[in-house]
Amino acid sequence: MIYVALKMLFGDRGKFAGLVFGIAFTSFLVTFAASYFAGFMTRGFALLTENGTADVWVMDPAVSSVDQACNMPWSALNRVRSVAGVKAGVPLALGTAEVRFPNGRFQPFQVIGVDDATLAGVPPIGNGVSSRLLRQPDTVVVDPGGTSGKLATPANPADQWPHDGPHLEVPSRELRSGDDLLVNDHRVVVVGVSQGVPRFPPRPLIYLALGNAERILPPERRRLTFVLASAAQAVTAQELARRIQEATGFRARTSADFKADTVRWLLVNSEDVGDIAAMLSLALSVGFGVTGIMLYIFTQENLRQYAVLTAMGTTPRVLLLMVFAQAGVCALIGTGLGIGLCGIAGEAAVMAGYPFRMMWYTPLFGSAMVLVVSVVAAALSARPVLKLRATSVFAAR
Repeated sequence: MIYVALKMLFGDRGKFAGLVFGIAFTSFLVTFAASYFAGFMTRGFALLTENGTADVWVMDPAVSSVDQACNMPWSALNRVRSVAGVKAGVPLALGTAEVRFPNGRFQPFQVIGVDDATLAGVPPIGNGVSSRLLRQPDTVVVDPGGTSGKLATPANPADQWPHDGPHLEVPSRELRSGDDLLVNDHRVVVVGVSQGVPRFPPRPLIYLALGNAERILPPERRRLTFVLASAAQAVTAQELARRIQEATGFRARTSADFKADTVRWLLVNSEDVGDIAAMLSLALSVGFGVTGIMLYIFTQENLRQYAVLTAMGTTPRVLLLMVFAQAGVCALIGTGLGIGLCGIAGEAAVMAGYPFRMMWYTPLFGSAMVLVVSVVAAALSARPVLKLRATSVFAAR
C-alpha cells in the first residue's frame, strides 16, 4: 500500500511540488536561523578564541561573560602566578576609548592591552607585519572587529589633521601601517591591521602593549581585567582552575567553561536571541501553513481513492500509514533541498561578513523542526480519511 500512496503522491505533480517547496522553505529558514545564531554566539567569545593557548581565565568573582568584565588589582597577577601548578600567567586588560581620525572623525574602539613580554592575544597581522612592533612606544594594531567602514581615514594628505576644522565628507581609504590616530589626545602610530575573529556585537578594536596602554589611557586604580594562566605538566585545566579559585578567591574558569558561561549570558541578556526566536517561529508557522494546507487539499482530492481502498477492507492503520508515508517522502526530499540551499546561502553570507556558522547540530535541528511540522500536518490531513472509514462502517450497519 505504500507503493499505491507514493503513486498517488507523484501523480499530482503540482501538489507534490507545493509540498516539497513548503518543507524545503521551512528547512532552509530554520537551519539558516540556527546557523546564524551559532555564528553570533561564536563571535560572542571571540576574545577567548584568539587566546586559545590559555588554559584558565582568572577574573573578578562577579564576571560571567567575557564582554561584561570588571578590573582587578595588579596584585592578582602575582597571586595567580604563585599558585602551585601554574606554569605561566600573563595579564590582559580591556577598555574603551574614543579614537580621533586625521580628518576629525571620532570612533569608539575596544582597547585590548596585551602582555609586553609575550604579546599573547594579538591576532595575525596582515602583510607579514610582526607583532613585536607593539613593543615600540605609542604603537597600535587595529582590527575591524566585524565592522565595515569603521577604519576609514582620509585618502588625501591635505585632509589629514586640517587647521580649518574637520574634513568629514572627503574621500577615504582603510587604515594601514604608518597612519596616525589620536587616543585621549595621545598620538599613536598604526603598525598594522590584524585579521582577528569578528566580534558580536561588531566593534573596531585596538591592540597595544600594556605599557603603552597605561601611558595612553586615562589612569585607573585597577587596570587588569583577566589573568591568563597555563597549566604545568601533569596538571589539568580543571584542577588548576580549582586551585586558583581556592587560593586567591578570584573566579577561575577553563576556556571551554568560560565560553559556555558567555553563551549562557548572551542567551539571557542579548536581544538578538528574541529576534532569532521570532525568525524560527515565523519559519515554523509558514512551513506548517504551506505544508498543512497542501497536504490537506491533496488528501481531500484523493478521498475517492481512499474510499475505494476502504471498501476493499483497508484498515485505518494502513490508511494512516499511507498518509504519513506521503508526508515522510515530501519531508525527506524537502529537508535535503532546504539544507543544501542553506549551505549555499551560508557561503554567500560568510563572504558578506554575516555571522553564519553551520555547526553539526544546526542541520539536525532543522530536520527535527521539519519532522514536527510534517507529523502535525499529516495528522490533521488524516482526519478526513479516518472519518471516511467511520462513515463507511456506519453505512454498512
